[in-house]
Amino acid sequence: MHVFCDFDGTISVEDATDFVLSNLADPAWQAIEQEWLDGEIGSAECMRRQVALIRAKQHELDDVLEDVVIDPTFPAFADFCSRHAMPLTIVSDGVDYFIKQILVRTNLSHIPVIANKLTIVNPEGKPSYHLASPHADPDCLSAAGVCKCRSLTPRDLRVYVGDGRSDFCVSHQPELVFAKGELADYCFAEDIPFIAYETFADLTHSLKSAVPGLSANALSTPRHAAA
Repeated sequence: MHVFCDFDGTISVEDATDFVLSNLADPAWQAIEQEWLDGEIGSAECMRRQVALIRAKQHELDDVLEDVVIDPTFPAFADFCSRHAMPLTIVSDGVDYFIKQILVRTNLSHIPVIANKLTIVNPEGKPSYHLASPHADPDCLSAAGVCKCRSLTPRDLRVYVGDGRSDFCVSHQPELVFAKGELADYCFAEDIPFIAYETFADLTHSLKSAVPGLSANALSTPRHAAA
């Protein structure tokens, strides 16, 4: 079993990128956000343009990231995965630097991260921020910076945890989906079986019934669509 997990709004209580932009970027980032919400641009272009508007030195960025709160039950869930030899990978259409800084602060830097790659030029002078998307796929219908479908490599059993738009396409692939927010609404509308959750404590409780063993059969029974 391999657990793949979104970050913004799933592990983090709020969207880390929006939090950074709200505190450190030129207000023009909000107009770009609206273009994305209106379907005029994809998330990859949206984030690339928004990140370029950050006006802060690297240490100021790090200070803001200190205030991003994660689900307090996530560290225990990560430990649960580790103790039961379940690989855990973060797959996010967010920013790798933001995520990794938050993980370092919470002693979770060992968790692999697949996300958009941030480069900071002249970090303590007059910095410029550049976002690249090495995990993008030109054929991805979501036009995202990270093609989550491509990131979920074939395995015997894949668990996916998410909450939002960037998780829509990938939710068709895993054998077991945990969903909340917009992703839960999408799964319900598309008749994709899922288990609703609020915190990672719920996930730990749901998966405990399959330990030890962690067989596909053990996890297929409780899979259901939440009303």
